[in-house]
Amino acid sequence: MITEDLLRISSNQGVSSVDSSHLSRLINASVSDCANGSTDHSNSNVSDDAISKCTFTPGGRRYYVPISIDEACIPVVNKLFDSMEEGMEFYQAYGRLSGFNTRRSTEKTDDDANIVSKYVVCSRAGFNEKKLVVSNKKSSQVKRRRTVSNRCGCGAKIILRVVSGKTYRISTFVEEHNHDLVPKSGRQFMRVNRQMSIISRKFVFDAANVNIGVSKSHSFMKEQVGGYANVGATVRDFRNFRRDLKAYVGERDAQMIINKFKSKHASCESFYYAYDVDSEDHLTKLFWADAVARRNYELYGDAVSFDATFDTNMYNMVFCPFTGVDKHDKCVTFGFALLSKEDIPHFQWTFDHFRKAMGRNPLVIVTDQCPAMKQAIPISFAATDEFPATRHRLCMWHIMEKFPMKLGNYLCKETDFMEIMKKYIWSSTLEPAEFEKGWTSVLKEFELEGNRWLWEMFASRTSWIPAFFRDKPMFGLMRTTSRSESENNFFSRFHRQSDSLCEFYLRFGSAMDRQRYEYARLNQEDLSAIPSTVSKLFIEADAAQLYTRPIFYKIQQEILASCYDMRIQDIGPLVDGVKCYIMKDVLMKDKLFEVKVSQNHDDCSCKKFVMCGILCRHVFCALNHFEVVKIPRLLVLNRWSRTAENRPSSSKFVGVSDDFRKMETVSLMVSNIWFSFQKSMNKAGVDVEKLSYVDKVVKQLNSDLGDGIGLTKKAHMEVMMGPQPTEDITIHAPNQCKNKGSGFKRTCPQKNNSSAGDAEKNKSSTEKNKSSTVDVTGEVEVDSGHEN
Repeated sequence: MITEDLLRISSNQGVSSVDSSHLSRLINASVSDCANGSTDHSNSNVSDDAISKCTFTPGGRRYYVPISIDEACIPVVNKLFDSMEEGMEFYQAYGRLSGFNTRRSTEKTDDDANIVSKYVVCSRAGFNEKKLVVSNKKSSQVKRRRTVSNRCGCGAKIILRVVSGKTYRISTFVEEHNHDLVPKSGRQFMRVNRQMSIISRKFVFDAANVNIGVSKSHSFMKEQVGGYANVGATVRDFRNFRRDLKAYVGERDAQMIINKFKSKHASCESFYYAYDVDSEDHLTKLFWADAVARRNYELYGDAVSFDATFDTNMYNMVFCPFTGVDKHDKCVTFGFALLSKEDIPHFQWTFDHFRKAMGRNPLVIVTDQCPAMKQAIPISFAATDEFPATRHRLCMWHIMEKFPMKLGNYLCKETDFMEIMKKYIWSSTLEPAEFEKGWTSVLKEFELEGNRWLWEMFASRTSWIPAFFRDKPMFGLMRTTSRSESENNFFSRFHRQSDSLCEFYLRFGSAMDRQRYEYARLNQEDLSAIPSTVSKLFIEADAAQLYTRPIFYKIQQEILASCYDMRIQDIGPLVDGVKCYIMKDVLMKDKLFEVKVSQNHDDCSCKKFVMCGILCRHVFCALNHFEVVKIPRLLVLNRWSRTAENRPSSSKFVGVSDDFRKMETVSLMVSNIWFSFQKSMNKAGVDVEKLSYVDKVVKQLNSDLGDGIGLTKKAHMEVMMGPQPTEDITIHAPNQCKNKGSGFKRTCPQKNNSSAGDAEKNKSSTEKNKSSTVDVTGEVEVDSGHEN
């Protein structure tokens, strides 16, 4: 009857691949075994690709025994092991080959707390206890978590008993399981096969440093190792390891980052750092600059952009990079700060340590319209006997972005208002009086004379309109794009708001490696090739030899414009080797320019060389007429030259210690080994014989290296994240900060007229609070000028 029902069900479900007579024979054999109580394994039906054979007890229960296992891997009673751990690992390896997980269970100890026996069982041994949920609500209203259980009371196990000393033997071995074993297709999901190796942990860690999530890193590793089965872990395992890294740092976050900075300074004295804590020892301020950043400041630190960014760490601390322009016209970063507040004391503390680390004031610093920065900059970058005061300028990009918000999208995008206004705002050839006249005419044309915000911007015109500082060096920091915004976008590709300070610093290191890699790549391109010239002028060929490629292309445009767009109106007499030219630019209608030229020097009324460090088209026209075939070397700024790094350094860059060199050597060796292995695999390709040879060599290598288990999980995390503090934590993690852009509404500038009053409040609050500031020397000084 049972056979007929099963055959009918099989037929109705469309099972066509199983012969009905064969199915009938299997069922009859099974029923016969149950009726006779046969437990003879020889009567079991086992296919060629089976992983276990099934037997039945007289009561009808099934038991499964692994098959096709190497006899050397099967536990036997009285087998000896040198340690208990070795015995447990042996049974675990047997479970991996058989298709079941193992777990440690009961143990017995003697009076001296020495383990005399240890049970290692199948992971499905025992049963889960049902927890009683007590609630005043009705059962239908209580939300219960959906759970599953794999416990089924399996009795498979081994018992290890001590023989003498640390030697253990298998005293009991139960081979039968009361459940199906895991087939080969599912072995990759077994817990015993999901132990993340050192390679997997390092891969997840490195992927996180470049802002690659666990899901993508798991997929990428699958492509590298040839399949998901070879990864050795699931996406959840990857995610759990990321969670464990955060738990490893935990409340020790601030202490670990400061300890890391201390070790860096001990390895390289050119690494500068300083930090500040509040009255409860919570980190509030952090500044650092390494040797490369300080050297870059020596070369390109004449003009600096400073901006506060957000969404960079879990505490909402503001990330503030000091940015400049390098010889390739790219962003270069000089110093870095994390601040818990955006007020005068915090910015002043940052500027003070930036000046201390770099040794001098920048010529000009560009910021947004933050009133706290406006008051802190004159204090920190005041004039000294050796250096002049730093000039403060406002970023034009930030201001121009506010026009649609302040004046409306219709006026700015549907009319020609912005096109007309930009002619006066962006022009660096206008005189201040010409700009003021043009600004007033535009406001009158569009009936905006009563707009308060426009008049506020007009009142601060000396800080952001190029017409008012044409004779001051800016080196591209106020042109069409914002250097700070570009830098912010660059760092945002590496950071996440959920980062701890330790994670933030690791990802920051990846970002700086990328920036410096690009710098080195552009250097190599400059050394390996010379850009082609367009004209037959010797002065263009000379420029190709002197300048970096991006700067040369700008100069090339000026040279070509000097040939086609310039008209000489008047030429003065030669006086003391200097000749004066009056020329007209056909692209600028009635505008005339005065150029004074000699064999070694020149001066143009457009002031482009002073502001940007690049000769203008007017000068090139005059030099060509004056028969100068090479650019006067006094007019070639070192910051734009191909050999800018050859300038001697005035700072002391102390060599790194032997320990630091050792770490660099180990890192290089690991990279070279990986490269060599990948090269070998590429040569093997899909040739079975070559792959077999590689497999044989790798197995032999593993045998030669011994049975060491390598780094433990905690030890590996210590290598990656740094050691945990052994002493009491003296620097606690920052409190959650409430800065602009951290989820709180930002007050519009036109509605906030209390900047002066806020400044007075800040000054009064600093007199009531004290905090300890620690600089690179490790000395602690009480500073009443810093707000907690």
